[in-house]
Amino acid sequence: MELWIAAVLGIVEGITEFIPVSSTGHLILAGHFLGFSGEKAACFDVFIQLGAICAVVFLYYQRFLGLVPVNGFRSYSEQGFSGIRGLVLLALTTLPALVVGAVAHKAIKAYLFGPMTVILALAVGGIALIVVERVKPEGNVRTLDGLTYGQALTVGCFQILAMWPGVSRSAATIVGGMISGLNRYVAAEYSFLAAVPVMIAATGYDLYKEWQWLEMSDLGFFAIGFIVSFISAALAVKTFISLVQRWSLAPYAWYRIAVALVVYLVLVK
Repeated sequence: MELWIAAVLGIVEGITEFIPVSSTGHLILAGHFLGFSGEKAACFDVFIQLGAICAVVFLYYQRFLGLVPVNGFRSYSEQGFSGIRGLVLLALTTLPALVVGAVAHKAIKAYLFGPMTVILALAVGGIALIVVERVKPEGNVRTLDGLTYGQALTVGCFQILAMWPGVSRSAATIVGGMISGLNRYVAAEYSFLAAVPVMIAATGYDLYKEWQWLEMSDLGFFAIGFIVSFISAALAVKTFISLVQRWSLAPYAWYRIAVALVVYLVLVK
């Protein structure tokens, strides 16, 4: 396998994982045009997601350390995103996707992982972002510590939509957060943190199922993809969180629609 393909896909994964454009959708389309498909390609796509996950843990390590209940269950607090309360909030956001994923995993893989379904999801998701930006007033929760249990569960329910490649987990959770009362910045920040547990569960399961396709000769290829994904994701998260404080999500919405249109025209030729 050509090492440059690993680097290209690592960049695609890292840049798109945490912005509302769908990393899985972009990887499916990129793999299609690069001729990189099959069981090994599917395993590689899952593996480089771990690089992106590690980037978020690295950038927000203080937040994750704050979730550790240093005094056991006595660290529970009725306020803030920390300790047992923070873990409960993340659990409420993670549980819906885990339940639906466990039930519908095979069907999702069989029917939704294709270029045309990705195109549809990209376009519909772009329209949804535009609508939410235009009709939803600015949320009144302006810090992550103001997150409520109901809002965490609402974000989790929206996260289910991200199982359709092209929808974007980031877009779904940000929209869910904004609809439930979070401002755009807090919705984006929580989207990053909420990605970690559900992505670890999903990638862990997929790697367990796909590991049989790997060989020692694949080590360099996978390592390059992982490292490039980590670096790209760290840069993308820092840039995105800065931009959402000044801009709406409309540019990402129009990008999604444009990509869907261009790819559709290419595929139907």
